[in-house]
Amino acid sequence: MRYRILTLNDISPRGLERLPRERYEVASGLEGPHAVLVRSADMHTLEVPASVRAVARAGASVENIPVAEFSRRGVPVFNAPGANANAVKELVLASLFLAARNICQAWSFARTLHGDDRAIEAAVREGRGAFAGFELAGRTLGVVGLGAVGVEVANAAEALGMRVLGYDPRITVQRAWQLSTGVEQALSLDDLFARSDIVTLHVPLNEQTRGLVGENRVRLLQKGGVLLNFSRAGIVEDAAAVAALDAGWLYAYVCDFPSNLLKDHPRVITLPHLGALTGEAADNGAVMAADQLRDFLENGNIRNSVNYPEAVLARPPGCARLAVATTNVPNMIGQICTLLAASGLNIAGLLNASRGEYAYTLLDLEGVPGADLIEAVRAVRGVLSAHLV
Repeated sequence: MRYRILTLNDISPRGLERLPRERYEVASGLEGPHAVLVRSADMHTLEVPASVRAVARAGASVENIPVAEFSRRGVPVFNAPGANANAVKELVLASLFLAARNICQAWSFARTLHGDDRAIEAAVREGRGAFAGFELAGRTLGVVGLGAVGVEVANAAEALGMRVLGYDPRITVQRAWQLSTGVEQALSLDDLFARSDIVTLHVPLNEQTRGLVGENRVRLLQKGGVLLNFSRAGIVEDAAAVAALDAGWLYAYVCDFPSNLLKDHPRVITLPHLGALTGEAADNGAVMAADQLRDFLENGNIRNSVNYPEAVLARPPGCARLAVATTNVPNMIGQICTLLAASGLNIAGLLNASRGEYAYTLLDLEGVPGADLIEAVRAVRGVLSAHLV
């Protein structure tokens, strides 16, 4: 079978190379695609054909994808967590230095100097004291969110000689293994803010995190503290940050999301959403998305889906594989197995996993089910999609 992949953005050639031409047709404007590969294109208003079995984003955030709609259709949505982790980590580290040493303000001052070199030298001697900063070593950095980016930031900050506190009630076993043993666990968000000189945020924007840092939480920071936000606008209440800056409580605010309120404030550094904007991050995201898409289409395996459970099953030789997405209700597997048994098909291997209201099943069969049997499986109440892979 030759799979058709619809691209909605320019995708890094490094990623496209992972989809060999003999098995994949990859292009924009394809009809009847089996999958969609996307970066930033808004899919909320896009009419996606029923032929689509999966959507893969070459990046971490999936705000541009109607995930709930695809979940109801039995379509996994993949992302690429960690593909941009190094890029964001490096920018966060750079921002620590920018804030601590007043580098942006000092540069702006230097560019206003005029006169001959002796006059400039005199102005430097007179004015440079206004930009005295502080060193990072020995300071306490609080890291909110210990996913791929947060873990890298925490480990790098510790290597700089900082004391590091971390808070993430949903940290995975994989990330916990990657985290330096020197990183201390904060008991709560408020505990982390109260014990930190600098706080950096690495959480997604959702209903739980919108306005996560407001007036009360900013005031928990040590006086003269620094706040960094390279996650999403909306996680910090900008007005609260500006009020704390104006009151002299907050020393600096650095974020990746300019606004009229922030962009001209003398103690704010706003960058134009540069976090993941490197060629390496684009390559990494495209490679990860393409690999996950290929493994799903060819083997039915699910890795890094934002809406369906992790499901990876080694494939025995000589077996057909049926992949079935369902609602997470009792007796789904029993009904499907009954249909297979009635058709004389033996099950050589089975994996079932669930996530919230959805479930996913892989069945390795000793024999190939016909089209009528697959349609019968699709007709079972609660089955959202079923495909041979």
